[in-house]
Amino acid sequence: MDTKGVLSSPPQSQSTAQLKYVQELATSGEQPPPKYFHKDVNVQGKQVTTDDLSSVPIIDISRLTSNASIEEKEEEMAKLKSALDYRLSGSRACIPQNLLDDIYNISKNFFDLPVEEKQRYASSKDDEIFDLQGFGSDSIGANIDGQVLDWSDRLYLLNEPVDERKLRYWPGDDSPLHFRRTLEEYSVQTRSESEIILKAMAKSLGLEENDFLNQLGDRQYVYTRFNFYPPCSRLDLVYGLKAHTDG
Repeated sequence: MDTKGVLSSPPQSQSTAQLKYVQELATSGEQPPPKYFHKDVNVQGKQVTTDDLSSVPIIDISRLTSNASIEEKEEEMAKLKSALDYRLSGSRACIPQNLLDDIYNISKNFFDLPVEEKQRYASSKDDEIFDLQGFGSDSIGANIDGQVLDWSDRLYLLNEPVDERKLRYWPGDDSPLHFRRTLEEYSVQTRSESEIILKAMAKSLGLEENDFLNQLGDRQYVYTRFNFYPPCSRLDLVYGLKAHTDG
């Protein structure tokens, strides 16, 4: 399970064919259908190795804040700048650990629900058009031959702008974990952290600190995706999250 807060454009609905939830396939003991099989390759078609993964720069976010010394901040910003033409991973996030624990727990709580209960929050379907928000799993897009599906189920929610939230997909606060309240607090924290990173990126490139934030404006689209990866008898053949280009 994981969550991600993303600043991006809103996803577009697409014509799809709904499949069984992956959790149902896993608990039934069925072998993974071939439509979930694919090779472990990157976008250039080369085999992915542990060397590829270990080469990803790790940026200490805590050293980009006002609490860090000048030397620490300059050192980390230099690392950040060198990573901007490739990819990076953040460490030592400024989000309180107890909130991260709460996010994990509401996610686990949700996916532990019976399928019938989770379906209350399922992605809506209208004339074969699916809303990407809500609970669901990979679907086969129209006219896409050989599409490989993720071995995972997910709950995908729009956090911001607040007035565009579709609360019918949000589990309520009728549990001790208070799903909506917890996700709201997490949204505030991730927004703050994204601003730290965007300001540091701008400064590392010699721009004004708020340049990227000003370009994004006040109506940034922020999503949270909870992923559930059920056990699989053929882990050598499936991926929980296949190669994609928006991350």
